[in-house]
Amino acid sequence: QVQLVESGGGLVQAGGSLRLSCVASGRIFSTYAMGWFRQAPGKEREFVAAISGSGGFINYPDSVKGRFTISRDSAKNTVYLQMTGLKPEDTAVYYCAAAPLATFIVRRTTTVNYWGQGTQVTVSS
Repeated sequence: QVQLVESGGGLVQAGGSLRLSCVASGRIFSTYAMGWFRQAPGKEREFVAAISGSGGFINYPDSVKGRFTISRDSAKNTVYLQMTGLKPEDTAVYYCAAAPLATFIVRRTTTVNYWGQGTQVTVSS
């Protein structure tokens, strides 16, 4: 049973924008904080953004702060990642994740409860 379904990846030139979407089952969306990780070839999966169930807590690493914006729409059980000012180093597979908020605070991939299938983002220079 598919729990998280992502969309919105693609190829974009440096400086461009993309918006990723992740639709979750209602049970997951109402239970967990939601977030995004990414993994580039040959690198470990890294934290990108997180938002609490209420939307009151939002967190980003310095590498994307000011360029990426995470949001959630409870009516649609959907979390979004708006990415602007994209750089070639943002190229990676982006994964939607659902987990307790603490997991995102410590940015630990091993305690994520649910993962999406991943969507490729490629930024050309």
